This record gives sequence, structure tokens and C-alpha cells, in this order.
Amino acid sequence: MSESHFSEGLEDVVAASSEICFIDGDEGRLVYRGYDIHDLVGGGSTFEEVIYLLWHGELPSAEQLQSFRLSLSSERALSQGAMEVLKTLPKTGNAMEMLRTLVSASGLFDPDDGDTSYDASVRMAVRLVSQLPTMVTAIERYKTGKPQIDPRKDLSLAGNFLYMLTGSEPDERDARALDIALILHADHELNASTFSARVTAATLSDLYSAITSAVGTLKGPLHGGANEQVMLMLKEIGDLKGAEAWITKALEEKRRIMGFGHRVYHTEDPRATHLRRMSQEMGERKGNTTYYEISRVVESVVREKKKLNPNVDFYSASMYYMMGIPIHLFTPVFAVSRISGWTAHVLEQYRHNRLIRPRADFIGIKRRDFVKLEDRR
Repeated sequence: MSESHFSEGLEDVVAASSEICFIDGDEGRLVYRGYDIHDLVGGGSTFEEVIYLLWHGELPSAEQLQSFRLSLSSERALSQGAMEVLKTLPKTGNAMEMLRTLVSASGLFDPDDGDTSYDASVRMAVRLVSQLPTMVTAIERYKTGKPQIDPRKDLSLAGNFLYMLTGSEPDERDARALDIALILHADHELNASTFSARVTAATLSDLYSAITSAVGTLKGPLHGGANEQVMLMLKEIGDLKGAEAWITKALEEKRRIMGFGHRVYHTEDPRATHLRRMSQEMGERKGNTTYYEISRVVESVVREKKKLNPNVDFYSASMYYMMGIPIHLFTPVFAVSRISGWTAHVLEQYRHNRLIRPRADFIGIKRRDFVKLEDRR
């Protein structure tokens, strides 16, 4: 393969053409269909608007948004079949494994199951984006032995998620904070889970199979699972006084510090810029800024000693925790957002499909003489 270019981990290898998401790693820009995320968040966009944008290439008009919201909210309830599958799972199971199983099983109960047309895939995408929050909250309530809560049509996707999770009317400020977090996590070009989804879709497998691949990929601690590890680290540090000594010792011991560095960004992750502020605001509203303050110390030491910037996982951890979201749901919440980008990429793959089949840089033995069993020593 001397004529081919090899890059470990496919770093900087262009594997697909896409119109969905642009990342400028040098300037620290993240752009959805031409719109900078700073403008989307600062302009008051909602997660539903961003889903529409990722799928259709344009921001919706007021009439289009109203119709789109209605189509999403009307599909929030899980099928009876999916709920029966949930009841067969161990309550002690990993939440992401349970989510992966529910996504896969739901495909069998989808009314368009077996229809491989593009229009059917769009209808499946609407159901999956709408039902993933329901799956996550249903899993949590099942694990904790609480009664299931039916979704409401009058709430935003973020607000309805908080309502189904807690059973209480969501605080408007919490709902908006989660809404912004969902926007920030919505898409990120060919990250590992999105690439996984596109590889599956490229075989012309169904949309549920592609999203199941993505969920399984997101579970890994080097991808979506990093935010959980960040919060566990913050809780291990415990208090602000010992934070600098703790992180300095951890670096000296060459411990992996999650939530820092990024394969693409060479400057600060623009999502972290918003999440840092949101973590502070959430802590102040809830009357506990300890984890935000510890995070600032950790960020300062890591930047000084390792020259690394925080990524999207670092400050989202303390923000979610102060919002009352259990740590083991941090990665499933990531999926609630990224399902918008996954489905956008799968639909794009279907429109311009080519089987994704890279080569390997073979470093093993290329030729050996066969030795019969009786002659081997």
C-alpha cells in the first residue's frame, strides 16, 4: 500500500463530503449549515430549530417551525413493544447499553420497518429524534423503580425531557440551559459516532441500525463517556482547597484527565466557551458553585502544565450535575442531542451514497510456509 496515505486513527483524513457541519480548528469555530453556533445560541434559537436546520439546510420560518414541532411532539410516546423490551432488561444495567438496546428494538415496532425508501427514513428519523428523550427518561425511571411518565406535547423537547425525568414542571431557566446544551452538542462533523452511523448507512442498512451503531460508539469513555468521567473526577477532588494539589499530583502520575484536548480544535472548543458560563450560572442559581470553582482550578493547572484547553465534556459535566441530572445519564443526554446530527448525516449518506470501505496498513507477516500439525514443535 505504498501508494496510499496512512494516518493513525484516520487523523485529518477526509472520508466524506458533507454540507452539514464545518469546523475551523485553528479559529475555534463550529458552524451548522453556515450558521456559527455563537450566533445560534446568542440569537435565541431552539434545539428544534437546529434539528430542522441540520436536516433541511435552512432555518425554518415561524409556520415551518410550528409544523415541525408538532410532528416531533406527536411522536414522543414509545411503542408498547419497546416498553415491554425495557421491562426485560436488568435494572442494574448500564444506561447506554440499555439505550442501545431500546433503539435497536424500536426499529422492529416502527410502522415503516422494512421500507427502505428515503421518505420512510425521514419518518423514522422524526420518531427517533422524538423518542430518544423518552427512552432515556423511561430507562432512568425503570432503573429507580419510579412510575413511567407520559410525554407532553405542550413542552419543548428539552422541557419535556426534564418533566419526564423528574415528574415536575420544569424550571424555565433549566429548560433553556438544557436547550442550549442540546444545540451545542447537536453535531460535530465526522466524530466517531457520526462516522460509525455513516459507515452503517453506507451499506444501505436501515436508519435504526445506523443509529444503534452510533449509540454504541458514543458509549466509549474516549467519546461521549468522557463527561461522566469528568464529574467523577470533580467529586473525587471534593473541595476547592485541595483542587490544585490534586490535579498537579494527578498530572505528575500521568493520569488521564478527561475533558481536555481535542483532535480537531487547536484553540478553545467554542462549545466550552458557552458551557463554562452556563456552569457558573447554574451553580449560582442552585446556590452551589463548588464544582464550577474546582473546574476553573483544574482548567488553569492543565492549561499551564499541559497546554490543553477544555472541550465540550468538561463544563457540561458540572452544569448537568447541578441541574439534577444523574451522572450515569450524562452520556445518554449527549445522545438526546447528537441524534439530530446522526440522523442528518444518515439521510445525507442515503442521498449521495457510496460504500465506505477503507484499507488497512498491514504490518503483520505476509508469507509463511505451512507446517503440518505433526511436524510443529
